[in-house]
Amino acid sequence: MASKKTSGTEGFEPLYKRLEETVTRLEEGGLTLEQSVKLYEEGMKLARRCQELLQKAELKVTKLQEEFATLREETEPYVAEKEEELPLE
Repeated sequence: MASKKTSGTEGFEPLYKRLEETVTRLEEGGLTLEQSVKLYEEGMKLARRCQELLQKAELKVTKLQEEFATLREETEPYVAEKEEELPLE
């Protein structure tokens, strides 16, 4: 059984796909105890890395929301200038 190492640069989607595949293989059964334990360990590493990436993304979104809120507070609301009324002829 070939096992892929989780690299720190792999994106969420490929990691999550590998996690799903790992869970599917475990659920299908037919593995030895050693194979099952190895797959379980790999799945836990993948799940942990996915969780880290999700938390990092959530933190980034929270910071962007805070920056946007601060920006809105610092800027004055837009008030349209009143157009001069032209005399009707």
